[in-house]
Amino acid sequence: MPLTNNDILKKLRVALKLRDEDIVEILNLVDYKVTKSELGAFFRSVEHPNYKPLQDQILRNFLNGLIIYKRGPREQKPAKGPDKKQE
Repeated sequence: MPLTNNDILKKLRVALKLRDEDIVEILNLVDYKVTKSELGAFFRSVEHPNYKPLQDQILRNFLNGLIIYKRGPREQKPAKGPDKKQE
């Protein structure tokens, strides 16, 4: 049986000891708004009437936010234009 996006999020939540507030904060780092109740639907059993499958876009945003959460924001490199000469 293959892992679903919901399973991946559940496993990351346990492995990284994340609370619901942490996951909401991680998603906010990439400007993706989600409430705790929406988040709870992803962690429910498949048989539960309020279960909601986790879309690829949400998992991708979570993983991108997790990078920022753990490492910090990406550093801006100085732009190299055709006018700039390296000496």
